[in-house]
Amino acid sequence: MPMSALRTAMFASLLGFAPQLAAYEPATKSIQAGALSPSARGAAATVDAFHSALRRGDTRSALAMLASDVLIFEGGGVERTKAEYEAHHLAADAAFTQAVPSVLTRRAGQALGLTAWIASEGGTTGTYKGKPIDRVTAETMILRRVGGDWKIVHIHWSSAAKP
Repeated sequence: MPMSALRTAMFASLLGFAPQLAAYEPATKSIQAGALSPSARGAAATVDAFHSALRRGDTRSALAMLASDVLIFEGGGVERTKAEYEAHHLAADAAFTQAVPSVLTRRAGQALGLTAWIASEGGTTGTYKGKPIDRVTAETMILRRVGGDWKIVHIHWSSAAKP
C-alpha cells in the first residue's frame, strides 16, 4: 500500500477510536483508567521514551524513534520528514520540554498488526523564556512496527490555555 494511502487509512481509522487526547510524562504517573489495550503497551513505551529523550535533551535518541517519513502537525504547521523536523523544531521542542514540566492525565491506544495509535492528554505548567505557561495538551501518535521496534510515523500536537 502506498504511504499516502496508508496514512489516509490510519487517519480515517482514528476517527472511530477516541476523542483527541495528550501529554508528556510517562504512563507511570497518575493516569485515569483508559482504553490503552495491552497490545499497545510497546507502542506507548516508545511514545514515553521519545518524550523522555526530549526531556533529557537527547535529540539523537528522540530522532531514532521517528520513521524517516514521519509527518508532524504542530501549531498549524507541518514537518514532513525526520530531517525536516531535525532542522526546524527538534531543538526548540527539547528546550521547551526540559524547561516546562508536563503531566500525563489520560491515555488510550490500540495496536492492530503493524500499526498502533496512542492518544494522550495532559497539561504543562511553568515558565518558558520568561513567559508563564499553563496549557492543556493533546497528542496523537501513530506508530509502525519495524522489525521488533515501534517507530513513530505521525505526531499531532495541540494545546490550549487552561480554562
